[in-house]
Amino acid sequence: MIEILTPKEMAEADRRTIEAGTLGIELMERAGAAVARAVAEAAASAGRRIAIVCGPGNNGGDGFVAARLLAQHGFDVRLFLLGMRAMLTGDAAKAAARWSGKTEAFDPAALAKCDLIVDALFGAGLSRNLSGEAKRAVEAMNAAKVPVVAVDLPSGIDGSSGRVRGVAVRATHTVTFCRMKPAHLLMPGRIHAGKITVADIGIPDRIVRAVAGGISLNAPQVWIGSYPWPRIDGHKYRRGHAVVVSGPAHATGAARLAAKAALRAGAGLVTVAAPKAALPVLSASLEAVMIRQAQGAAGLKKLLADERLNAVLLGPGNGTGKATKAMVEVAATAKRGLVLDADAISSFTRESGKLAKILSLNRIQALLTPHDGEFAKLFASDSAQITGIESKIEKVRAAAKRLGAAVLLKGPDTVVASPDGRATVANNAPPWLATAGAGDVLAGISLGLVAQGMPVYEAAAPRSGCTAKPRRRQALE
Repeated sequence: MIEILTPKEMAEADRRTIEAGTLGIELMERAGAAVARAVAEAAASAGRRIAIVCGPGNNGGDGFVAARLLAQHGFDVRLFLLGMRAMLTGDAAKAAARWSGKTEAFDPAALAKCDLIVDALFGAGLSRNLSGEAKRAVEAMNAAKVPVVAVDLPSGIDGSSGRVRGVAVRATHTVTFCRMKPAHLLMPGRIHAGKITVADIGIPDRIVRAVAGGISLNAPQVWIGSYPWPRIDGHKYRRGHAVVVSGPAHATGAARLAAKAALRAGAGLVTVAAPKAALPVLSASLEAVMIRQAQGAAGLKKLLADERLNAVLLGPGNGTGKATKAMVEVAATAKRGLVLDADAISSFTRESGKLAKILSLNRIQALLTPHDGEFAKLFASDSAQITGIESKIEKVRAAAKRLGAAVLLKGPDTVVASPDGRATVANNAPPWLATAGAGDVLAGISLGLVAQGMPVYEAAAPRSGCTAKPRRRQALE
């Protein structure tokens, strides 16, 4: 698992590493060396005139180290410091003492004469809006129109939420240390960071694991252990029977997309449950997917009397209102794996408490897959506790805890969270997913995995965080 460390967790990892015997200045030297390597590589095409803009803290100390090493390798380095050198303390002061070059007061005009800028103003710990000289420095770096290598995080980006604090550097490359921070993955921080390099500065993995708070990069390590690999002696009845509830005759497209996706994801059998008038439309366009009549909540209840049907998707094309809410309650009471998308979520606008109560009826495995608009409507009455939270990660975690269900909040920085506090963030969602029907297909993929017995948190992760098929294991289970 690739842990993501919040700024507080990273600070604690630093502290424990130092407490275990590694000097803070050693960590700073390694960080500065990583920045210098990235700058040297970028300078091969940009040019050798380097401007390094340092702040008054440890981020600036990393910049002093990079300046010294780059100068030793023949680069034309100018170092600008915001604040007084005499005011530097701790490891930053030690790094500055090792720099024998000139330390200049920040001059925006000087940036026009450089080929590349190193942003070493502020790191991931920033949580206030930039103003005064710091704001002017960031604006000048952006106006210089040359490549920018940011140290740890582009200055002006909130390390926890990824939000812009007034103004922020637009970096072409960011060098961070030990692990990525939430802001490297969450929008708009992800855009401001550019290419990201994670440098090993000697913080042991055991310390990372000890301080990490359950956030990870959405990669196969998150879900591969639960993936329902086909067995050589398997058959369709062992791979689950998924049910997709369709809307009326004029709104069957979403259900068809989801059903085909569930089948493609490996569900052994897939049935579309639909009103009588929709059956001819569905029959004309589905082949391997079965079709059953099920009119409203009563029809769905009758269909789910067959216990072999073990997972249900509600929402795509169902319409909003009492009828859909009633079907959600039927599916929850029936003790089925449950995926709620689209209209099944919007039907509970401002009623997250009511939905939570329904989902708790039988402690079923449930997953919600809203986009931002659906999420905001569902939790409109929970603005202080949920929608008002700045960090998307913490917002989705709070939502999952509130509902007692896994929640996947879609977007270019898709976050999946479990009620137990685990959360994973995707950073590879292609922009082509922003099109009609993509959400229906993704809900269907999760449904297919849930039908095969995959836990809902893990079932949500492959389709939101991995665009490639997983490799088959060497030995079939």
